[in-house]
Amino acid sequence: MEFYNVNDGNKFPKIALGTVDLKGAKGVQSIKTALRNGYELIDTSTNYNNEGAVGKAIRELNIPREHIQVSSKLPGANHEYDKAIDAIQESLYRIGIDYFDKYLIHWPLPKRDNYVEAWQALVDAQKFGLIKTIGVSNFLPEHLDRIIEATGVTPATNQIERHPYFNNLDLHQANKDRGILTEAWSPLGRELNDLLENKVLAEIAREHDKSIAQVIIRWNIQTGILVNVKSGQLEHQLENIDVFDFELTQEEMELINQLDKGKEGLVEGQDPREYEEFD
Repeated sequence: MEFYNVNDGNKFPKIALGTVDLKGAKGVQSIKTALRNGYELIDTSTNYNNEGAVGKAIRELNIPREHIQVSSKLPGANHEYDKAIDAIQESLYRIGIDYFDKYLIHWPLPKRDNYVEAWQALVDAQKFGLIKTIGVSNFLPEHLDRIIEATGVTPATNQIERHPYFNNLDLHQANKDRGILTEAWSPLGRELNDLLENKVLAEIAREHDKSIAQVIIRWNIQTGILVNVKSGQLEHQLENIDVFDFELTQEEMELINQLDKGKEGLVEGQDPREYEEFD
């Protein structure tokens, strides 16, 4: 595994196990399988309703705490300061750990306009020792600038939707300009599009004797992006981290960038300026 350094001095693997939909006993087994086979960063969220499964997988494997990193996210219902602090603590209790290695605000929810208060809660939770690295998710430049100006604290990471049909390069550049590491969610596009059957990607994959998924993950890494990729199956888990033995050419990188469809490529039409997370 290779690692990225972030602006607070911590470091994270370039590939994390996304856990959305990994729940219950099957979810526990899938997470355990990943941890046994090279994954060190687990990405969850209160709204995934699986923090208990993440914690049980960690306990059953008896992994030393320093050998695993856990990241979770604050739901929209808890953007008020006191609610945010309570929610962070409750998430830790559910997982059964003393601190988060990384914790993000899930969505900015600008129509509600409490994200600055939520960010202040994360800043303080970091001071309290509840979180090592604090970041955000789905924040646009105007949201980033506002929380930085209000608190003087810059997020370490910003997890955003990014895949070849929505490459989000402008936001990635905005993150870089502010010293923020970009993370990608839904890098394989979910089941809502034909990304894993795309002919351009298939041809590039053939050139390197790799799968389309591996090409997409490599494209992200070569762009300097941490990839959160979900899989419950051992075969795909191993495939997804087997991406450090090849390199895409600049021409191939550009061909992939040209697959971008703008907002039409959004997997669920979730525009951070409009999206409302009610839970």
